[in-house]
Amino acid sequence: MAPTDAIHPVATGRAAETVAQHQDPQDLTFYSGWFSPFSQRVWIALEEKGIPYQYKEVDPYKREEHFLRINPKGLVPAVEYRGKAIYESLVLLEFLEDAYPSYKPNLLPSDPYERARQRIWIDHISKTIIPASMRLTMTQPNEQEKLKTARNEFYEALRKLQDEIKGPYFAGEQFTLVDVVIAPWVSRDYVSAEHRGFKREDVGDGWAKYAKAIETRDSVLRTTSERDKVQVMYDKYLRGEAQSEAAKAIRAGRPIP
Repeated sequence: MAPTDAIHPVATGRAAETVAQHQDPQDLTFYSGWFSPFSQRVWIALEEKGIPYQYKEVDPYKREEHFLRINPKGLVPAVEYRGKAIYESLVLLEFLEDAYPSYKPNLLPSDPYERARQRIWIDHISKTIIPASMRLTMTQPNEQEKLKTARNEFYEALRKLQDEIKGPYFAGEQFTLVDVVIAPWVSRDYVSAEHRGFKREDVGDGWAKYAKAIETRDSVLRTTSERDKVQVMYDKYLRGEAQSEAAKAIRAGRPIP
């Protein structure tokens, strides 16, 4: 999976059970990396809507020829739909809504205003919350002032979203695309809690309740691997050794692709 034996090669726990249930060929083949929060977004949507799919684990370090024809970037997630290739997590989420309109629930509201509002806050998650989360993870404990600043920036980014949440989910009772987009980072925030002093309660009571509702959603649980396997993916950041393109983008102040 990666240039180290420490990285588990396949999904574990509830996620492994879900993978086992989706091995038969379907119109849609989902190319994923169990470790990728961007892949998990699409996986959550597939599970929420009950769309038939075949799951295929991708080793992004091997860059196999067939997968590169699907996504020349060699990155997950990607899908092959009736012989046609599509990639990028946010594009895929909207594609699933358009390609499978009869599969419920709808993750985007039908009202044009509410659809636009969802996209505004998805943009906030992509351009503000996720970069702030990465900066916090990469800031080292011996950099106390930088750590405090990074933590406060993350809190502020989350509070802006918190102020828009109707509860228990972003749009109220219905689980929607905003929830899908942020869910993988909510379910991984224990890494920052254990190593960077992050506390959900310090964002606000509303955020703590929202995060609990998200992480206990069945589709999130069914696509989440065991914690110890997930944390290994963050160890290089925690040690200040991150050299990935995502890390470079964050340090340069660019949105994560």
